[in-house]
Amino acid sequence: MSFRREKYLPWGGPDGGNGGRGGNVILRAVVDLQTLADFEHRHRYMAANGEHGQGNDKNGKGGGDITLDVPCGTLVFDDETGEGLADLVEPGDIYVAAMGGSGGRGNRVFASSKRRAPRFSEKGSLGGQANLRLELKLIADIGLVGLPNAGKSSLLAAVSGAAPKIADYPFTTLSPNLGVLRTDFDAIVLADIPGLIEGAHEDKGLGTAFLRHIERTRMLVHVLDMAPDHDGLWNAEDVMRDWAVVREEMRSYDPELEKRPCIVVGNKLDMLGEYGAPPDYISSIERFIGGKGFDFRAVSARSGEKMDELARTIADFAEKRPRPKGNVRLFAPLPIDTALTEKERHRGRRGDTVQIVALPGGSFRVLNERLERAAERYDLSQPENVARFSRLLRKHRVEELLSAAGAAEGASVSIGVTGFDFHPDDD
Repeated sequence: MSFRREKYLPWGGPDGGNGGRGGNVILRAVVDLQTLADFEHRHRYMAANGEHGQGNDKNGKGGGDITLDVPCGTLVFDDETGEGLADLVEPGDIYVAAMGGSGGRGNRVFASSKRRAPRFSEKGSLGGQANLRLELKLIADIGLVGLPNAGKSSLLAAVSGAAPKIADYPFTTLSPNLGVLRTDFDAIVLADIPGLIEGAHEDKGLGTAFLRHIERTRMLVHVLDMAPDHDGLWNAEDVMRDWAVVREEMRSYDPELEKRPCIVVGNKLDMLGEYGAPPDYISSIERFIGGKGFDFRAVSARSGEKMDELARTIADFAEKRPRPKGNVRLFAPLPIDTALTEKERHRGRRGDTVQIVALPGGSFRVLNERLERAAERYDLSQPENVARFSRLLRKHRVEELLSAAGAAEGASVSIGVTGFDFHPDDD
C-alpha cells in the first residue's frame, strides 16, 4: 500500500504496485541422465518467491522457476494416492509439479471514481505443493536379458564399448547399464537388464525392480550361458531350461513381452573348443530355439568371435524399425468444478453456498471458495481490509449460520488458512 508523495502533488493518489507471482517447480526429461540418483538424498525442492510490489507503480519481479532434470522414461506419481500424473518419455517433455501462487495486488488496482484513495492491498496466494514419487522405466532400443552370469555385461561391453562392472558372481549388475552402438544412421541404445531368477515376477532376487525396464525396449536379446556346468558337464537341457525360466518370468510379469521381437544369443562360444564340447551341443540348442520361432547366434563376448555379425543384426533391426516417438501422458484428475455439468456449475455460482462444519472441541470451519480465497489474500492488519472482509461475511450471513450451528461466543472459527474467534454483533 503506497501513495504518491511529491512536493507539488498533495493528492498524488495510490501508487502501490503488484507483487510478482511465485516460481514453478518443473520436471524436465533429458537424455544426459540415466538414473534418479540425484533425488536419493535430497527430497525437498522449492521455487523462489515473487518479489514485493513497490511504490511509484512498480510491480514486483516474478519468482524464478526451478527445473529438475530427470531421465527420459520417468513416471510421476502422487505419493499419497498412488495416482499417475505424468509419463516423461521424450527429451524436453515437462511436467509442472507445483505451480507458483499469483502475486498480491497493490492499492492502485482498487482505485476507482468512487474510491479515490484505497488504503488496503491484497496478499499473494499460496503456491502449490505436492508429494511425488518418481519411478524410472529406461528407454532403450535393445534390452539384454538372461539369468545371472550369462555374460550380458560382457556382451554389452563388446558390442557398444560400454564399461560395466563385470565379475563372476550372481547379481554383479545391480542397476541397468547402458551402452550405445553407433551406426551410420542412428545411435542404438542397449540396456543390460540385471539378471533375472525364477520367481522374479513375485519380487524374488532383484525382483520386479528391473523387469519394468524391459517394457520400453524395441527388441530383446536373450543371452544364454553355453559354458559347461560346475562339474564340467555339457548339458544342452540346462541351457534350454534357462531359456524357459526367463521367458516364463517375462510372461508372468507382462504377457505383452512375449510378442516383443527377440533374438537368442549363446555366449561363451570360446569355451566350447577349450573344454571339448560334444559335436551336437550347439546344433541341439539351435534346433530347440529355432523350434520356438527365434533366430539363434553363438558368439563369444570375451574373444570377440562373431560379435561383428551380432552387431550387424542389431543395426539392421533398428534401421528397419525406426524408434516410435513417445508422448507425454497426463492422468491428472479434473477439478471438482470441471467434473460438474454446466447446469450444476451455474447453479453453484448463483447459490454460492456456505457450509458450516462442526469440529471436535467446539471449533467450526466455514467452507466457501470465495470466502476462503478472501481470507488468504486480504491483509487483515489493514483496517479497510477488515471492513471489506466483514462485508463479505455479512453478505453470506456467516454469523447467522454459525449461531444456527451452535457456535458460542469465543468459539474458534477457521476460514481457509485463517483462524478467528467468534464474536457476533449484538444485533
